[in-house]
Amino acid sequence: MRQHVVGIESTAHTFSASVVDSEGRILSNSKNVYVPPEGSGIHPFEASKSHLAAAPAVLREALEEAGIDRGEISAVCYSMGPGLGPCLRVGAVVARTLAASLSRPLVPVNHAVGHIELGCMLTRTRDPVVLLVSGGHTMVIAYSTGRWRVLGETLDLTLGQLLDQFGRHSGLSSPCGASIETAASRSSAYLPLPYSVKGNDVSLSGMLTEAKRLLDNGNGFEDVCFSIQETSFAMIVEVTERALAFTGKGELMIVGGVAANRRLSQMMTTMSARHSARYSSVPLEYSGDCGAQIAWTGYLAFKSGVRVPVADSTVLQSWRLDSVDIPWRN
Repeated sequence: MRQHVVGIESTAHTFSASVVDSEGRILSNSKNVYVPPEGSGIHPFEASKSHLAAAPAVLREALEEAGIDRGEISAVCYSMGPGLGPCLRVGAVVARTLAASLSRPLVPVNHAVGHIELGCMLTRTRDPVVLLVSGGHTMVIAYSTGRWRVLGETLDLTLGQLLDQFGRHSGLSSPCGASIETAASRSSAYLPLPYSVKGNDVSLSGMLTEAKRLLDNGNGFEDVCFSIQETSFAMIVEVTERALAFTGKGELMIVGGVAANRRLSQMMTTMSARHSARYSSVPLEYSGDCGAQIAWTGYLAFKSGVRVPVADSTVLQSWRLDSVDIPWRN
């Protein structure tokens, strides 16, 4: 019998609700994105207020678009973390309320694992090396013995934070990745920036400092954007290639909001070909935060017996993906 689950995502600037069935069909994926003022980052309290105001309409739209009766919902899944505390709490309250009103199980989901598992489902990838790049994560990951294992990561800023913080310094509002990608595509003038790879980890804070200095000293915005992309992406490709060679896996997948960047995808495609590895990138529509990643991963957890009583449910602002047991892959 086909089952349906609802997923609630609210870790940062996006409040999203999605309905997914047990065959992996995404029946709806509604969302509302909080946009901060120009030159500003995401203020957790302001974003949570936006989520609270948007939640009823987003959830109603997701359920209506899915075309199912509420009685057909088998479980309610929510992003327990990691993320911004006030934002996480809004999603948790919405999920608890829905689960309690329907007398359905409540399933907690790690947001980062959600990116990976949705990506695997959509790209039909089975056992990949994963590059997770977003505002909250920059990690190279592979599955082994019951968990997703981190083989390399950022030591300071994530790739998404690098792009957003430089963009805000330039007067843009978060998220800035798309604007920086557009600007970078108009230049081929490379300006030297710090290239910092330490073992299989990367450090991006020095690059941000130097990029701001170059811009403030009169260098062109497009030239600095081009240089940031070329340098940071080369660093990420280097550590990902090392992980791919070390594991010997034949698949490479990139997920997360920065997966939408075409230049990064181009560089990853070239590197994968050198290792005869199948390369895939999560479809653009699902590269950013969305309820579908929570719904699908929640379904996998639900069918494996993962659930939490509503009264005992909580949120975790810091929750590493390599601390999460993955029973559905055993």
